[in-house]
Amino acid sequence: MPDLGSFLLLSFAVFSGAFVSGLAGFAFSAVAGGILLHVLEPIEAVPLMMSCSIGVQATSLWAMRQSIRWRQSMILVVSGLLGVPIALWLLHAADTRMFREGFGLMVACYAAYMLFRPGTRGVRDARLGVGALVGFGGGLVGGLTAMPGALPTIWCDLRGVQKEEQRALVQPFIAMMQTFALAMMVIRQDLSSKVVLDLVLSLPALLAGSALGIFAFRRVNDVVFRRVILSVLLVSGVLLLI
Repeated sequence: MPDLGSFLLLSFAVFSGAFVSGLAGFAFSAVAGGILLHVLEPIEAVPLMMSCSIGVQATSLWAMRQSIRWRQSMILVVSGLLGVPIALWLLHAADTRMFREGFGLMVACYAAYMLFRPGTRGVRDARLGVGALVGFGGGLVGGLTAMPGALPTIWCDLRGVQKEEQRALVQPFIAMMQTFALAMMVIRQDLSSKVVLDLVLSLPALLAGSALGIFAFRRVNDVVFRRVILSVLLVSGVLLLI
């Protein structure tokens, strides 16, 4: 059983990640990982973040179940599942640090530019091939950076998709990518008893953060939501760089 200080730090990290993920739809690992990766070993922190993130996604899917577009999301999901095994192979076969830093720089630059750009004009390109390519890239990037939702989110932003439609498309994709990755971790026996204990202890913070994040999502308009998304992308990109 962890001491009080460790429990409070764990709860704060999980609550913060859950709130941001509940509001923006992604970036649990980017937010919570900023704390957890400094206090836990990666072999414990990564499965814990993956498990907690799936909990947030499940909560969001249930809260938004009437608007989720499962059929359209399947294009992203199926192609994304093809990218995850390649990413996991690369994690063990190559040094992916340069890729993560390069991707982080690209995301940060995009988010910074779009945040300070006077306006945006959506590019309404929803062709099957483009969606499949975005899904594959999201699965590949997610396996290497723990951010499967970054590329689909940027794709939606470029197309000028409104917040409800964006969450309806991206939420199932992130949930499926993380569930698949976690299943592969379970098969490889990467979930220790300490990870399970930390997950149980963090459940109250996880549920509270998710609920407050979803509540905030329903209260903001499209303009504010877009700024939140770009801000989260900017911070996530910077965290990948450092």
